[in-house]
Amino acid sequence: MLLHVGMVVRACAGKEKDGFYLIIAQDENFVWLADGRHRTIRKPKRKNPKHVRPTQFCWNPDGLTDKALRQKLRLLKEGK
Repeated sequence: MLLHVGMVVRACAGKEKDGFYLIIAQDENFVWLADGRHRTIRKPKRKNPKHVRPTQFCWNPDGLTDKALRQKLRLLKEGK
């Protein structure tokens, strides 16, 4: 499955392993991830696409705040 902006992914490597993140931006070599807490929308984490796995969820990052992102990811993590 191809990765795209707005897709929710799960980190499979690094300090972020098993965490859920939203893809904020991407180029041909990297994706930039935010979780709203440690990695905010203004300062996302650059990560190799090989180290993330896509989920079935997609959200529009335009106009999304860090607080709203944290709440959505928390609900996703809790399985609701």
